[in-house]
Amino acid sequence: RPGHWFIWDRLCFYTLIISRIGIIIRNRPSVVDRRVKKFIKAIRDDKKYSKVGGVGYCYGGGVAARLANSADDFDSVVICHPALISLSTVKATVIPSSWVCAEEDNTFPHDMRVQSEMILAERKEKGSTVPYEFVDYKGTVHGFACRPNLDIEEIKEAFEKSMEQTRAWFRKTL
Repeated sequence: RPGHWFIWDRLCFYTLIISRIGIIIRNRPSVVDRRVKKFIKAIRDDKKYSKVGGVGYCYGGGVAARLANSADDFDSVVICHPALISLSTVKATVIPSSWVCAEEDNTFPHDMRVQSEMILAERKEKGSTVPYEFVDYKGTVHGFACRPNLDIEEIKEAFEKSMEQTRAWFRKTL
């Protein structure tokens, strides 16, 4: 739930990050993006798929956002509470993108979310746009779309709606 980020939680989070620094280095964006591109190419070649959609949650949302800067990888993406993206990543988006946004998100804060939508909306005014949508889910925090607390009705409903958003987006764009 929003507003429940206690000091103990922060201490545990940073301790976890420090203890896993080797994993973090081996899975930095430049390395992971290459792995994902190779995997997508293999799917296209082996299975003969003409269209491939991608869904990314948290770190994977950042991967999906970065790979949305080329039509060579995915044909459409759903980006759920992304991490490790910048406004320049949003500006470079060239494929349809659907954004699943938490009310409270320390990796994709509300002001960045608003700026991201404004960047894509400005393109629309200039006539050079790709389809996009941003959906905010009230009462949620980062991570709700992949690891929700289903005991809280508001979170459960947001999770289910985010799954329907994903299905509807791919029906529309793939």
